[in-house]
Amino acid sequence: MVLAAREALLDRKADRRQNHPPYYFPPSFMATQDSQTDQRAQRIGLLAGWGRYPILVAEALKRQGYDVCCLGVKDHADPVLAEICDDFAWLGLAKLGQAVRFFRQHEVHHATMAGKIHKVRLYQPWLWAKHLPDWAMIKTFYPHFITRSKDRCDDTLLGAIVDAFARQGILFGPATDYAPELLVESGRLAGARPNRAEQKDIEFGWQMAKKMGGLDIGQSVCIKDQAVLAVEAIEGTDACIRRAGQLCAAGGFTVVKVAKPQQDMRFDVPTIGLGTLETLVSAGGRVLAIEARRTILLDEPKVLAFAERHKITVVALEAQNAGRMAA
Repeated sequence: MVLAAREALLDRKADRRQNHPPYYFPPSFMATQDSQTDQRAQRIGLLAGWGRYPILVAEALKRQGYDVCCLGVKDHADPVLAEICDDFAWLGLAKLGQAVRFFRQHEVHHATMAGKIHKVRLYQPWLWAKHLPDWAMIKTFYPHFITRSKDRCDDTLLGAIVDAFARQGILFGPATDYAPELLVESGRLAGARPNRAEQKDIEFGWQMAKKMGGLDIGQSVCIKDQAVLAVEAIEGTDACIRRAGQLCAAGGFTVVKVAKPQQDMRFDVPTIGLGTLETLVSAGGRVLAIEARRTILLDEPKVLAFAERHKITVVALEAQNAGRMAA
């Protein structure tokens, strides 16, 4: 029954992709007869961080006929992006001015970002000496790192980046508008139906995760018997799950990962992949609950097949129905 439901979900995703073209280009761009303007309209900038997500976004853009100008963040992005994208350059972590110049030189007016930036690197010793920020970076983040008049929460820092690009005429949009099939549909995706105790843990964890997201602390919590084992912060979801496994030797805990109440779909969208499930299994977890249509599921067939083999329950729930498990 779960396999049949999965087939139906994949069919709906294919339909959704076909009927959901990106909407960032004004009609004047697409209708113009000027070939040079049309060429610029078909060019997308990609700011790529760590993981599989940027690769899948780049491939989706190429399938749709876009010219992709990619900046790969050093020590984060996968080198294979250079083979997929039309133009590619490596970008230092603190080189915001270089990024703006690269996109402007390639006449990029619309861009998107995908992939994780390891925020823990911001707290390494001799950060500025190692990365040598350019003037644009210093101006943008002066209140965050020098005067400390503004916080360093994820939304604050990423919002400052997209605002800096916007001031130079480069508008960032959600990567999921170009690859909507990556957003998970609602339903029980793998494993057995959650039992009563697991349902209660999901409901409890959902409330906790939403509160943590509202504070821009993290997106994930680990729950056992309606008690919080671990809360995700700067360390990321996998480390949070591993910590829960260390604290709950009996295993059988539930992981809940949701979008923030104020989620900006341009960045920091909840994402899970095969690595998430592998960590969950090794830590002794049993259930993964995620938010439907606001969570990115990478390599879905592989992830769900892995979950089935290891008897892990995966459910995707709408926010308004978080208290009712999918059949």
